[in-house]
Amino acid sequence: MRDLTQGGITKTIIAMAAPVAAGMIFQTLYLLVDLYFVAAIGDAAVAGVGAAGTVMFMVMAITQILGVSTVALMSQAVGRKEQAEANKVFNQALVLSIILGALTLVSGLLFADIYMAQIAADDATREQGARFLRWFVPGMSLQFAMMSMASALRATGIVKPGMLVQMVTVILNTVLAPMLIAGWGTGLKLGVMGAGLASSVSVVVGICILVYYFHAQEKYVRFDTAQFAPDFSVWKRMLDIGLPAGGEMLLMFLYFAVIYVVIQDFGASAQAGFSIGGRIMQSIFMPTMAIAFAIGPIVGQNYGAGRLERVREACNKGILLNGVVMLLVTVLVQINPQLLMRGFTEEATVLQVGGDFLRIISLNFVAQGVVFSCSGIFQGLGNTRPALLSSAIRLAIFIPVAFVVSHRADFELHQLWYVSMLAVVIQAIISFALVQRELRIKEHARMAVAAQA
Repeated sequence: MRDLTQGGITKTIIAMAAPVAAGMIFQTLYLLVDLYFVAAIGDAAVAGVGAAGTVMFMVMAITQILGVSTVALMSQAVGRKEQAEANKVFNQALVLSIILGALTLVSGLLFADIYMAQIAADDATREQGARFLRWFVPGMSLQFAMMSMASALRATGIVKPGMLVQMVTVILNTVLAPMLIAGWGTGLKLGVMGAGLASSVSVVVGICILVYYFHAQEKYVRFDTAQFAPDFSVWKRMLDIGLPAGGEMLLMFLYFAVIYVVIQDFGASAQAGFSIGGRIMQSIFMPTMAIAFAIGPIVGQNYGAGRLERVREACNKGILLNGVVMLLVTVLVQINPQLLMRGFTEEATVLQVGGDFLRIISLNFVAQGVVFSCSGIFQGLGNTRPALLSSAIRLAIFIPVAFVVSHRADFELHQLWYVSMLAVVIQAIISFALVQRELRIKEHARMAVAAQA
């Protein structure tokens, strides 16, 4: 366990964010390796895998329920020096991960074809996406257990094991992807099925490594079967914190699904361009997400310890760090967005769509950094409803305007990207205002308790 209530805030954020960022970089490579080999199959494969990949946001939305609530409750317990409570939350999170993982596996296998039929541009895209999903979903169902364990470590200030696990899974996926997708060394070309299988096998190995780490190395929190009996009072506390955070991610799933529906008429090439551009955008977000992930447990431990002056300092410095990082990234993307696309395709239409998407959407990268930072702050404070509210406002602006614009006779894709950009900027302003409001509420409550004492 690492005490995050001591030491310089900026140094602590960077120290925690660096290994998280390294792990996310490997996770980025994980995504891009699959994309590289799938791109060689054709536009329908890229569009299918990209469209099917939106399911990942739905799964992430549910894993957020576990991850965010585990970090919030455990980090605050660590700040209060309540090890027994931290252990109880951890083991209850594991039980929930098993239940949710099983539900995800069954649902994914049953409804893959139905889902793809709703968003695919054509039959070939639908078929490729459904085939990918059937082999990708088993790995996604195991993400719940991985999230529980990684979040428990992060809540106690430990981030390096998670980074090492991600590194191993990426290396394994890098080896398996060409073998299973393109048939390197085997002669058996599985195509998009191989992409899903490579991902799932890699996750299984990652789970095994984390389980071994907890058994052999972790001392602060441990597997305890005596605490596996459902404790509904703990579940309620987790859901109170986790459901809004999961809803926030679910709205992101809805955002991507709406875009795929709106651009259907532009064909598989347009969906492929957006798929590649979207994957690249997710990769670019990794550094800012790493900082946000670091802010959460820092805020949580200090809030649990009653050190609200350090909570505010962590909020301000975290937002500033993210703003600087995303400003630098914005400049780099603006220089030549299509250059980022050329590693995956040379098709003119795909390059044009993806390049335009990145050029326009990068204008909201600083705003997106603020949004991520604020989400991390709300998670640490144990109140994720404001983050859900800001995301809901963003979607309430984006979806109706997107459908209105898409029905205009002169509709072009870049208009959709501008609508998305403006919606994120509004969300960032709202998120920042809500963070300041939440901090004032916590500070006033603390002063009231001190006055009564």
